[in-house]
Amino acid sequence: MLLAIDAGNTNVVFAVHDGTEWRGRWRIATRADRTSDEYAVWLMALLQHSGLKVAEIDRCVIGTVVPAALYNLRRLAREWFNVEPLIARAAVDWGFAIRVERPQEVGADRLLNALASHHHYRGPLIVIDFGTATTFDVVDADGAYLGGVIAPGINLSLEALHKAAARLPRIGIGRPQAVIGRDTIAAMQSGIFWGYVGLIEGIVGRIQAEQETHLKVVATGGLAPLFAEGTTIIEKIDPDITLEGLRLLAERNPVPKLQKTTYRDSL
Repeated sequence: MLLAIDAGNTNVVFAVHDGTEWRGRWRIATRADRTSDEYAVWLMALLQHSGLKVAEIDRCVIGTVVPAALYNLRRLAREWFNVEPLIARAAVDWGFAIRVERPQEVGADRLLNALASHHHYRGPLIVIDFGTATTFDVVDADGAYLGGVIAPGINLSLEALHKAAARLPRIGIGRPQAVIGRDTIAAMQSGIFWGYVGLIEGIVGRIQAEQETHLKVVATGGLAPLFAEGTTIIEKIDPDITLEGLRLLAERNPVPKLQKTTYRDSL
């Protein structure tokens, strides 16, 4: 089985794929100082609860945009699962061209999204990821990664608005009933929701004009369903696109198994 680890700025997602389907997904808050042993204690309990055995994990792939978290995630794979993890980075075989000036600077999550989106939906397409940052990534008809756009994430914008303006409260994101807010909270919700809808439609429209063709729009991230309600631009929502990218990358880049005996051999 494959253990896929997607370490983002906000959460680290662990998922297990048995070759046919995803058997479990779990998330924990990202903390760069979290040790491999801390991850292990937490993850072992969840695996057991899901009826999975440590010894069944024979492959691991890690994608991270938090470099400081990689050391302990790599140790987790080596010491607790006895596998050498594949690290998602520009130097591995992606199966497509990365047509940007400095490929090593592109976040692993963006390349993973491009890989899985092209595999499942074909191009040309735009992948919108509603994460800590809101990213727009462009993939051509052959699957090549062409670059994209990075904007502040929704929750990041809400937090900045609350901290920078003394009289504005911290609010949750939701679709307002009207564009014109009749109180402060409604006005803030409208600005965030419809402001980001405008951002989505505006950036997608400009990308399509620049490419001089229609690009299919795929969205992922926890807030994708909410914003899809406010626009017809988004054609497909896929919450597992980054995990699928990790799975596909692991299939393209097999890593030899470690030979040493570890804790997993008793489980």
